[in-house]
Amino acid sequence: MRTILLGTSAALIMSASNVMADIELKIATDSGTADAPSGLAIAKWAERIEEGSNGEIDVKVFYQDELGGQLEVFDLFVAGEVDLMLSWPSTSYDKRIGVVNTPFMVSSWEEANEAFHYEGWASTIMNEVFSGIGLKYLGAWPEGFAGVATKGKYATNMKDAGDIKVRVQPFFPIPNTMQAMGYQTEALEWGEVFTSIQTGVVNGDSGNVIYWDYEYFGELLDYFVHTRHDFVTGNILANEESFDGLSDEHQKLIIETSNMMMDERFANAKTEDEANIARAVAGGMEYIEPSTEEVAAMKEAVRSTVWPLMEEQIGADIMAKIRAQAN
Repeated sequence: MRTILLGTSAALIMSASNVMADIELKIATDSGTADAPSGLAIAKWAERIEEGSNGEIDVKVFYQDELGGQLEVFDLFVAGEVDLMLSWPSTSYDKRIGVVNTPFMVSSWEEANEAFHYEGWASTIMNEVFSGIGLKYLGAWPEGFAGVATKGKYATNMKDAGDIKVRVQPFFPIPNTMQAMGYQTEALEWGEVFTSIQTGVVNGDSGNVIYWDYEYFGELLDYFVHTRHDFVTGNILANEESFDGLSDEHQKLIIETSNMMMDERFANAKTEDEANIARAVAGGMEYIEPSTEEVAAMKEAVRSTVWPLMEEQIGADIMAKIRAQAN
């Protein structure tokens, strides 16, 4: 009888172990194929989670467009069908998410690191905003400062920009920012951009670091004007319900591995962006930096036009924090 009981106990232990090993998490990114920097980052994140859990967590990784378009995959994420995400999120759930696209909020890598790293002032704001739609903000995944990539013609000032139509992401306040800088705009999903440039619907793309414009549209585009109007950063996020359903140990693992992901990105992003500029130039794209005076004029126009709109959309309290910190 004792042997039978011991055997039963062993079976129960094995069964419990199997249940623990059956935790499945889904990680996705809405921007980046498997070999893009963002795709490589989430693959490494998944690997670290699996290894750190000693096989107790199985992580499925989904890249750009594998679960749908940018808006669709964010819908799945908010609904809990995706557990973890490296996202450039939609403002459709909460206009306050537009804070991630605040133009001319930081002006240097040093300012960006201070704002977005760990308990930085911008990170504190982000966590407050994302929590409102059931998401936990784990950190920033910086790409660099945005520019405007065009075909046939370019502008370094607001007057010349009036003759150029650029694609903008359909997220507040991105269209407003580019309009304040003098450009005509067309809101397009990422999958529509190549054909739209090719057929002349738009003259180029805006709001990205040079990697995306050269990698995906390099054969079409001639110029990249580094306006630096926006610090482009992905957001490392967790669905709060999914996260809260994990054990304390596994929650700690998610946070530790996301911190590693953020640390590595902050350490390497500036160098990577500079390498991508050099690669684009070597490939025939002309890289142009507006003068200090031209950037100052754009900055003044955007802040005076767009920041009041943001105050209406995301709240005076949040914008007061940004105004207090921004140079």
